[in-house]
Amino acid sequence: MKKVALENAIGLRLGHDLTEINVINKTKRRAYKRGHIITVDDLDRLRDLGKNYIFVFTGNQNEVHEDTAALEVAPLIAGENIKFDPEPSEGKISFYATCDGLLKVDSNRLFQINALEIPSLPTLHSNLPVKTGKQVAAFRIIPLFCQSDMIEKIKSKLKIPLIDVKPFLFKKAGIIVTGNEVFEGRIKDAFIPKISRILKQYDVDVVIEEILPDQKTKISEAIKIFSKACEIIFVTGGTSVDPDDQTVAALEDAGVKFNVKGNPIQPGNNFTVGYKGNTVVCAVPAAAIFYKATALDVFLPRLLAGEKIQKEDFFNAGHGGLCHFCEKCHFPNCPFAVTN
Repeated sequence: MKKVALENAIGLRLGHDLTEINVINKTKRRAYKRGHIITVDDLDRLRDLGKNYIFVFTGNQNEVHEDTAALEVAPLIAGENIKFDPEPSEGKISFYATCDGLLKVDSNRLFQINALEIPSLPTLHSNLPVKTGKQVAAFRIIPLFCQSDMIEKIKSKLKIPLIDVKPFLFKKAGIIVTGNEVFEGRIKDAFIPKISRILKQYDVDVVIEEILPDQKTKISEAIKIFSKACEIIFVTGGTSVDPDDQTVAALEDAGVKFNVKGNPIQPGNNFTVGYKGNTVVCAVPAAAIFYKATALDVFLPRLLAGEKIQKEDFFNAGHGGLCHFCEKCHFPNCPFAVTN
């Protein structure tokens, strides 16, 4: 681009978008689009925007404009269930989820791209549940122009898409509540209503539920029955380290296999995930009743998207896995157990 005095810019093409900010109305918008042919009628408004000089396009073949850069790179960033703006605004293209699901971001390649300094590619955290239409990322180059070889460097990091949304797969759940005090009606069950509300956010139906005494055989038999009707089962009560807690032992008797028992997140240390064939079985501790967000809420979106969580996933969740216990909970829009 070439810098020229405003009065000498008449008839020339604007080299970049110009932004107008109105502090009183609290608005920010594009006043002029790149390529606009400057006329005499534009001069007063441009001066109102603080422009006594203007940058006009010179057509340097070795330089790539921010709009062109965004249009070239955006299709390479977007993976499954991701759409993006058809044209840039102020050099930026935004990306959106096209279905409800689990956002997946390759954070290693994201770092490599941003480490080039010229591109700006912020995203939401990986493993965050997102709704259809949610903005999940944005791309632009920071300067108005960059060298063409920089675009090639960015493209080299995008041989496969960087961001995807995995749709939630599970639609049928079962809930088993254990505990003599609940079975005998001494206390009112709070697990089924709470877990049902959580699942409703993901359009998962509770198709079968039961309250059982602390008897290993009955719990084990129920698991076998539930596993034929459900994609995911939640078993509550008796999941702690108390000697008389029978739930985890009953699950093992029913053939549930565990990669690891417990997890480092607080609250919800005793949340445990196992598998009986293709059915996911979650042992949910009492913390799920008392707190807005626990280990259950952190791992649930991944489970519903069909991911099989490995030991390393549980252990890595310890970083950031201590809840802030805010007076008003904003989970999942908070730092609690997010994946960087």
